[in-house]
Amino acid sequence: MSTPEGPDVSDARPGRRAWITRIVLLVVAALSTVTVVRLVGRVDWEAARDALTHLSWWHAIVLLVVVLARQILLAMPLRFFIRGVTFYRATINDLGATLMSLIAPPPSDIALRVAMFKSWGVSPAKGLAGTVMNSLTFYIARFSGPLLGFILLLAVGEAPSFRWLELLSIAVAAVILVTVLMVVRSDRLARTVGTRSGRIVRRFRKSVDPDRWADACQSFRADIAERFHSGFPLAVLSQVGMMVVDLAALTLCLRFVGVTADEVSLVWIAIAYLFAFPFTVFPLWGIGIVDALILAALVEAGGLEVEAAAVAGLIVWRVFTVGLPVLLGAVAVAVWRREVAGQSQA
Repeated sequence: MSTPEGPDVSDARPGRRAWITRIVLLVVAALSTVTVVRLVGRVDWEAARDALTHLSWWHAIVLLVVVLARQILLAMPLRFFIRGVTFYRATINDLGATLMSLIAPPPSDIALRVAMFKSWGVSPAKGLAGTVMNSLTFYIARFSGPLLGFILLLAVGEAPSFRWLELLSIAVAAVILVTVLMVVRSDRLARTVGTRSGRIVRRFRKSVDPDRWADACQSFRADIAERFHSGFPLAVLSQVGMMVVDLAALTLCLRFVGVTADEVSLVWIAIAYLFAFPFTVFPLWGIGIVDALILAALVEAGGLEVEAAAVAGLIVWRVFTVGLPVLLGAVAVAVWRREVAGQSQA
């Protein structure tokens, strides 16, 4: 949820802080990646390049369709929470924000979202409330991933081992869920959540006013309450669907480069993905650290002989799931600008 003070576009400090935070997170991800890869073993890059030769032209078409489905599912909560936003508009909005978050400092992505909402006749307040719920729903799904991972481990009779640490991720998801439910339940609870959250944050940032946070939570409830009860369950389902499609993309990439089901079954790919998914909280969907964690789990399941092909599959997965949405975001912004220009002429 955005802070009650709101972003001040004229102040460059929030942008600088955001970039510093991103750099720090990327450094942490890089160090974590190096650590995990060293634990796995030295990668045979020549064998990884050979694995990439298994790719055919039609693989790209299949992955393009899968990634498009992934992006539509990722944006669906906007449709469920904001009246007047279709599935098409939700996807355009989300792709455009993805592009802006990569090439410009915050709040550029929010500014683009608001501009799109206004061009579609949607109130900025309603649009921002829906955007916040879109993010919160995704975070609930993101940090709940390990719960499904534990269920799969139980099904295959494998001990969780060090994965018990992922209980912290599930706890984060539970806290977010409870907080959201409290905010939308009543004005009194919304103000209570805002006030207490503001007091906690004020310990680290003296400029925070708990009363303004309470007002912001109450306003947020007013903007989202109308569509929350019907939209929230559908939004959660769409994010679970997105994770399933993302897992399908990963599995296809591994199979395309030669990691067979006999070497690493779908269940073990799913376990590797679900326990690594919370780390997509790092920049660029956790590029580096998520891949290293998945690689370690795949090698644990299939042995060192699958390492090189798994690396190749992860590279292809990242090209399509991180790189392609950025390109689609550029197309989305161009299409929207053309629509706005046409409306202006009319």
